[in-house]
Amino acid sequence: MSTSPNFPTARLTLGQMRRSVGRLTAAGVAILISTAFVTVTLLAGGVIQGTTHDMVAAQYAKADVVVATTDDSSFTADDIDAVAAVDGVATVQPLTSWFGDLRNGGKGGFQTFAPVPEDPRLSPLELTDGAWPAADGEVALTSNLAERLEVGLGDTVTLKRTVYPEGWADSRSDDPAAELGQPEDVTETLTVTGLTADPYGAYSVYGGAAAVPAATLDAWNAAEPYPNPVSELLVALDAPLDGGSVPGPLAGSLDAAAGGSDRGVTVDTTEEVATARAAAQTGGQDLVFLVFVMTFAAIALLIAAMVITNTFQVLVAQRTRTLALLRCIGAGTGQLYRSVLLEAAILGVVASAVGILTGGVLAQVALMVAPAFDLGVPLPATIAPTWQVVVLPLAVGAGVTVLAALAPARSATRVAPLAALRPSDAPTLRARSGRTRLVISLLALVGGFAALGGGVVLGMNGGTQFGLVAAVGGGALAFFGVVLSAVLWLPRVAALLGSLVARTGPAARLAVANTLRNPRRTAATSTALLIGVTLVTMMSTGAASARMSADSLLDEQFPYDVSVSASSSEYVEGLRDAVADTPGIADTALVTNATVTLGETEDMSIVAADPAELAAVVNVPQEEAGRLTDGSILLTQGTADDMSLDAGDPITVAGADGSVDLTIVITTADALNRTITTADLARADVPADSTTTDIWARISGGEATTVLADVQDAVAQVDGGAFVMGPAAQAAQFRQVVDVILGIVVGLLAVAVVIALIGVTNTLSLSVIERTRESATLRAIGLSKEQLRGMLAVEGVLIAGVGAVLGIVLGLVFGWAGAATALSVMGDVRYAVPWADLGIVLAVALVAGLLASVLPARAAARTSPVAALGVE
Repeated sequence: MSTSPNFPTARLTLGQMRRSVGRLTAAGVAILISTAFVTVTLLAGGVIQGTTHDMVAAQYAKADVVVATTDDSSFTADDIDAVAAVDGVATVQPLTSWFGDLRNGGKGGFQTFAPVPEDPRLSPLELTDGAWPAADGEVALTSNLAERLEVGLGDTVTLKRTVYPEGWADSRSDDPAAELGQPEDVTETLTVTGLTADPYGAYSVYGGAAAVPAATLDAWNAAEPYPNPVSELLVALDAPLDGGSVPGPLAGSLDAAAGGSDRGVTVDTTEEVATARAAAQTGGQDLVFLVFVMTFAAIALLIAAMVITNTFQVLVAQRTRTLALLRCIGAGTGQLYRSVLLEAAILGVVASAVGILTGGVLAQVALMVAPAFDLGVPLPATIAPTWQVVVLPLAVGAGVTVLAALAPARSATRVAPLAALRPSDAPTLRARSGRTRLVISLLALVGGFAALGGGVVLGMNGGTQFGLVAAVGGGALAFFGVVLSAVLWLPRVAALLGSLVARTGPAARLAVANTLRNPRRTAATSTALLIGVTLVTMMSTGAASARMSADSLLDEQFPYDVSVSASSSEYVEGLRDAVADTPGIADTALVTNATVTLGETEDMSIVAADPAELAAVVNVPQEEAGRLTDGSILLTQGTADDMSLDAGDPITVAGADGSVDLTIVITTADALNRTITTADLARADVPADSTTTDIWARISGGEATTVLADVQDAVAQVDGGAFVMGPAAQAAQFRQVVDVILGIVVGLLAVAVVIALIGVTNTLSLSVIERTRESATLRAIGLSKEQLRGMLAVEGVLIAGVGAVLGIVLGLVFGWAGAATALSVMGDVRYAVPWADLGIVLAVALVAGLLASVLPARAAARTSPVAALGVE
């Protein structure tokens, strides 16, 4: 019998959808969340990558090309003019700075100065108020520096600098002052003409920057005995570059103009230089964006697919009688199959479109509220949607929905016309799983964990890239084995955990038994949650480990929080007292830098400090700082190897008039390399003109930037100039960015858990449908509505709890393995257990599992026993 005229597929599909709006809404929500997740991920990925890149490359601003020397030479004014004369070049600006003593009354101190940009593209500073300085005697200040100096537009500040006679640096005299004349101290008055912002923190380590005309800066620099070299030129072009590299003819012209034939010169785009610089700081691993971020979409869609499959299984189960009637009056299996898939396609397109819109709105709202959190980095004001942001979520969301509906569609075609019209009991026997599943899952588990272990070994031994490939591939294979074998063991684990509550009453015992009634569905639902929790736990664990490891790395790079360098040794003690009395400073130490003969190596720099004082301020493990004692010198293994020495060997430290024999002690802290005690330095009798003494300080409370500003103010009250540098401020800014990025990552993954919990609701709903007659029988023999609701509540909590507990265990393993593999390139890896995050994940899963049982329990309790017993 022909069915096409009587049962058009589209009309049938739309009719079925109208009768199943409530159930389709649950699946639609899963799709909506997934596609919104994908949309936000694509938008956030671009923001994260761009912001991180800009922070790393702040000093290069928005220059098109960077011309740099590779042989430690300095570009001359003629070189700069020659580069500026190249066709296509709009502006050239040397990357240079200068330090001077800038004050307003008693506030201020040594400050970094930057040139006023001829082109706004060539400076990280942005003018926010007033005007750029245009003549000698004018200056622009960053807002935080102006606030610290308590000045505004039109106010004046004083600059103290020393002008050295020409030829001072080239003099070979022991007393150049007698030969060339005394250096002259000059005090100048500067008028504040503008206020600037440093959005990417290019000068945060110096507590801000002052900008003066380039000609003024060059004159001040030329008056120094050792002018700062110019090794990089920032170039702005007339027209932006089309490709990712400098065109050959332009690169050749710039190279020739910069003297490439006589010196080593590189010509690269700012993007290339910034990428290389970022790679140098991160070990070449863009772990956040490249390895993790773009996989989140696939994760969410995989979990959504499980939820959609369960949803359509519920729909097919609800429509058993309808499908049977359709078959009896002539509907073909193909028509039913196409009807289910068309329904899935319509649902997928509509829900995906709403999800894309929702994701765009959420991303825009996030950008609008982000400034209120003072992240310390600039973010775009509006989202920048691309065709990928619209097309990819729509295509993938609709495609995944159709694919997820294939199995339920096949189930619909297997409904026999007459058999479906008869009453049928819910399946009560466990589905048998073949030996093939067991063998494949075991092979995947063994092979996956072996590859994961191999990746960890490679990563910890320098092969980070190959280690990441092996670890990610092995982890994915092992996880596939866990998911594939879940039907074999997960329901039994649920029953085992359920035995702990089974003694509380018959409802709990029935709930435990129900988890074994349909092991495939129980396993599928719990696995969806397991995936989400595993990934959230993995990222939380990895984030905590990365934070601890990053802290350790930052401590190695910045061994002190604040450093104060005195202009003369006679001011050191007074400066130390001023620093020590500054709120937020916990401890201080005097650290002497000396030039000595170390072993057979002349003009070697070493550091000397009191062991107790150094241990109190240095940012290295206490056991490493504790290795410093009188009679010893701390060397890293690399330095000792370069000198063909080892731990316990003797070595001589010689000054001009004396020497001291020390014993080598190996340290793993780079910050303590070539460190001796102050007493041993005194025994070596190093001349005063070969030493300088700095004050190192440790911050114990308050924001690093605030404490740094307070230290600069305190130092300004002491006679004599001093230069203050606060690596802690830069380190704090870096940590803040890392925290924000990792927070976004974990937040995005949390969406996967929400999607998985929708699946728990769907599974319980299907369980209610399958057990309608059974529930009626239980009600008829005395089971109350409250006990029936309790049974489903326990069942929901068990399914969610098993997925959450197993996900936490797997997440810890994968998180530690990933940290060991990916972070080893940065140094020692610290392994963390994010107890608070794990507790929140488990609590949310259990509560959500309980809430997921509410709607199915209401449906089960609403049907009277007599009516339910009559269901066919």
